[in-house]
Amino acid sequence: MTSAPAKEKETSPTPAVDSKETKAEPAPPVLTVEDEILNNIALIGRTVATAEPRYTTRVLRTLTHLRKKLTKPALKDALERAFPKQSKTGQQLLASSVFKTLPDPPVTDESMEVDEASTDADKDKGKSGESSTPAPAPKKYVVPLDAARQDLIPEGIVYLRLLIILAALDAGEVAEAGAFAKATTEIIQTANRRTMDQIAAKVYFYLARTYELQGRLAELRPTLLAVRQSARLRKDENLEITVVNLLLRSYLQSNLYDQADKLLSKIEMPTSSNTAQTARWLFYTARLRAVQLNYAGAADLLLTAIRRAPKDEVAPGFVQIIHKFYIVTEMLTGRIPDRAMFRRPVLQHALLPYFQIVQAVRVGDVAAFQRAFTTHEQAFLADSTHFLILRLRHFVIRTALRTITLAYSRISLRDVCLKLGLDSEEDTEYIVAKAIKDRVIDATIDHKGGFMQSKVKRDVYETDEPQQQIAQRLKYALEMHNDALQGMRFAANVHRKDLETAADARERDREIAQMIQESDETLDDDV
Repeated sequence: MTSAPAKEKETSPTPAVDSKETKAEPAPPVLTVEDEILNNIALIGRTVATAEPRYTTRVLRTLTHLRKKLTKPALKDALERAFPKQSKTGQQLLASSVFKTLPDPPVTDESMEVDEASTDADKDKGKSGESSTPAPAPKKYVVPLDAARQDLIPEGIVYLRLLIILAALDAGEVAEAGAFAKATTEIIQTANRRTMDQIAAKVYFYLARTYELQGRLAELRPTLLAVRQSARLRKDENLEITVVNLLLRSYLQSNLYDQADKLLSKIEMPTSSNTAQTARWLFYTARLRAVQLNYAGAADLLLTAIRRAPKDEVAPGFVQIIHKFYIVTEMLTGRIPDRAMFRRPVLQHALLPYFQIVQAVRVGDVAAFQRAFTTHEQAFLADSTHFLILRLRHFVIRTALRTITLAYSRISLRDVCLKLGLDSEEDTEYIVAKAIKDRVIDATIDHKGGFMQSKVKRDVYETDEPQQQIAQRLKYALEMHNDALQGMRFAANVHRKDLETAADARERDREIAQMIQESDETLDDDV
């Protein structure tokens, strides 16, 4: 028998597969530092052309990220590509003393090995006849030029000078950066262009920073006061709040609290969109309020500054100093800060001295407070919280006295002096008397015997006070009930007094009918 022929399998038509592999989409090219600088200058030129400051705002947001990558070769290449070939301004910047003081990037061993490996690879390719791919040419950016001078626009020049100031600060050339920043502010005042306001605020900020690092911030006050007045007249809120913050910082560093208070009395709460400067203004105002014993207002301002502060990874130092002042002012108001605050990664190590102070204040341990204060005194001086923490000692003593009165019904003033770690029994007697007067503790002092007698608190329900309270509340409720009834009462048949009798009503009707009849007769006679 022969087997039946097998049926051919039906094949469905398949689409033709392209032999060429599908190319993946190319990743966006990574811009070099020079390209980022030129791109930012182009955005600044767009701000000048369209009078829209949002492009300059976008440029300044990248300043922190770009600052970490600034090097002398990158700045040199950006200056050469940004300015025309025959520009005197570009040549002056390249030949300036501050640019020459910038350090050259170190040559590492890894870069040397990479260069040698690439050289060997080029030789191998040359021997095998393969052509190496040429390096891509740098992208050309349309740099905005000033038509009057055929040079880079003034805003672009100030931006490049700002980058040089930042590079000099990071390199440790503070004096050169300060002189260069001072010259840049003179250029800003000479140009007097509103499209330069945002960059000018940054320049003045870093000018004050260079002077502060040199210990000469007080010398800059007349200049800052004049700039603040000009910004106020031009309604430049960004520059005004920046300069005001610098003045407040200068006054607080020199302990000139009256001048800082007078300055704050002449300005209002800033309404600009610059959140970072608003947070600084709140912080400096809170510091002044804390010195003026307005602890509740200072704590509210610091809490608002914490909410408006930048992220932890962006400005960790500023976030830490705000929380340090907030913790101290919160304790001065009589409250204990939340323990979760000390567990944040950015605050855990920085707030360790303050955590020990909080523990001592919470339990009223005078010895622990004094030990923590002595151990971390230099840190408190560096944070400018030293004098505020000294005020906390009074709260620690009050808490300790409250604990002693609960534990002892009678204790000598000498033992109280030893427990509180005070200097003498006279001081102890004065402190206990002040606590009794302020109703912190319920006790009495026996001056002859030299001891403190705590008043024994009996159960309140064993006294007549609850019955008196109930009687007083019942009396108040009954009086309110009687007053309500009296207000709703009215005399009987009062409505009948105004009604007329039936006879009077009939007599009145007759008089009215007679008057009508007489008037009709008079009308007939007239006709």
